[in-house]
Order: sequence, then structure tokens, then C-alpha cells
Amino acid sequence: MDFIGYSITFFVSWWLFLFMVLPLGVTTHSETDEEITDGIEVGSPVQANIKQKFWLTTKITIGFVMIVGVVDYLDLISIK
Repeated sequence: MDFIGYSITFFVSWWLFLFMVLPLGVTTHSETDEEITDGIEVGSPVQANIKQKFWLTTKITIGFVMIVGVVDYLDLISIK
């Protein structure tokens, strides 16, 4: 695989891993004892921690692409 193949693998797998990481550690307004004011959806997260989830997703994806690179380099799985 060349650079473009690894870039596409990184991009697609980053989005897949992001959707897997997003629900981790989410507490909604309905799960807390806080007063819910007008305009706040009860199912919305209290604190989303998006920046931390982006970093975690990036680290997981880098590890995944490294594994894909090793498998490709050693030709462990042949699609030809």
C-alpha cells in the first residue's frame, strides 16, 4: 500500500473509531439531579469532553494503521 492507501485507511478508520468512542463516559442531564432549564434537552450530555475523545480516537487510529502497515509489510494477508 502506498501513502494514499494509508491516508484513506487512516481517514475512514478515524471516523469509525470516533463513533465508537463518542458514547464513552457520557452523562446526560436526565441522569443528574441538576435543575433542567428551558432550552436544554434532557438527553444532551452534561460535559461532552470532545477534545479528549478526539485525541483518544487519533491515538487508537494511529495504532490501528500501524498494525495494518505491519500486516501489509510482512504480507501476512494477501488479497491478490
